[in-house]
Amino acid sequence: MSLADRLRSWRPSTPPLPQDLAQLVKPGDPEWFARELAIAVAPPWWFWRFMLRRFSWLVSIFGRVEVTGGVPEELRRGPLLLAANHIGDFDPFVIAVALHRAGVMPRIMATGGIMSAPVAGPLLERTGAIRVERGTELARHAVRVTEVALVHGGHVVAYPEGRVGLAPDFWPERGRTGMARLALGLRVPVIPVSQWGAHEVLQYGNDWGKLRTLARALVRRPALRVHIGPPVHFDDLEMGRVGDANRARMRIAAALTRGLRPLRAGELDEPAFRDATRPTTAVAAFPGGVVPEDIP
Repeated sequence: MSLADRLRSWRPSTPPLPQDLAQLVKPGDPEWFARELAIAVAPPWWFWRFMLRRFSWLVSIFGRVEVTGGVPEELRRGPLLLAANHIGDFDPFVIAVALHRAGVMPRIMATGGIMSAPVAGPLLERTGAIRVERGTELARHAVRVTEVALVHGGHVVAYPEGRVGLAPDFWPERGRTGMARLALGLRVPVIPVSQWGAHEVLQYGNDWGKLRTLARALVRRPALRVHIGPPVHFDDLEMGRVGDANRARMRIAAALTRGLRPLRAGELDEPAFRDATRPTTAVAAFPGGVVPEDIP
């Protein structure tokens, strides 16, 4: 076997799959499903803890990481859904560092394309990242892995928008109801994680321009701001009741928008950094970052 073949097939060892979860794996399921279930119930990987503890400073090479807010200590011990606005390809690194500073070990939901990449994909999978095959029948597997991770006390980071936000003014879109349904069904706290600045490090388009923006960030070191807000209030909502999943979704978008306003002071109308490769085909949940007072 050539070195290239070995790199393509390499992956870290996976913890054993408990017998009670083995029955969830059916013939025809993708080969990674059993691995992700096993990782979801296991404690955070020692190497992931080591990297966050010793090498978080690498993210700071590309910008100044500034974190405000935090996660209450009593919530760090149990399951958490952390809802983040998605502004670019670099923001998962910023969010991971920010949450580690806040005492959280993040398991980040990631697209199938990234998870299928040689070396990087297997490493990301082993950290507890959850594969999302958007727009396919396999998307339901991400829900099951997320449920298992949460039941076993995991801290799962998800993007309610389901993609990099495409609103012209960069305010969060209303997103989908998947996270809201998980929160209502499992009664798991949702913590809003608003962030700004990471979009300046890597442009949206997948071309050589990514290297240009990366080099620019090395010189300019933009502020990479993250605000961890208080839990979103869902006490009056119920899973299965008509309209409640949508109400929960809008409350998550409202919390993200409120937390984002102070992070982008001076850029409320439009971002100062202009990315010509980024489409502007969507509508923000709250254009201009203005959240009505009647939304909790």
